[in-house]
Amino acid sequence: MQAYLTFNGNAAEALAFYAKCLDGKIAFSMTFGESPMGKETPDSHKQKIMHATLEARGHQLMASDLPPGYPFEGHKGFSLSVQGNDVKEGEKLFNALAEGGKVTVPYAATFWAAGFGMLEDKFGVPWMVNCEH
Repeated sequence: MQAYLTFNGNAAEALAFYAKCLDGKIAFSMTFGESPMGKETPDSHKQKIMHATLEARGHQLMASDLPPGYPFEGHKGFSLSVQGNDVKEGEKLFNALAEGGKVTVPYAATFWAAGFGMLEDKFGVPWMVNCEH
């Protein structure tokens, strides 16, 4: 299963941030202007992301900006989850993703995990970082 995020014009910035935080790479990216519908795309959206794929930690995260005329309603009703291999790596992931965002549950040991925390990143995307060992 993969997640597909939609952004309000800042998908390229968000994916670059996630690639840095998760030590990943953008495997594919196409703007609306580069697409077959590029000529019909308003100038305001030509450089926006029509589709992109980030590969990180053995998984893919796909994303795009909203097409022209679609309202952005935020990111709600889900959390992206990333697993740290050990407590220090989990804390590093948590701190990187939290940069410029809002911590909702500080990263700490819990009864089920050696480290767990929740945050909303600077793009409004909710995350859970977990480390079982």
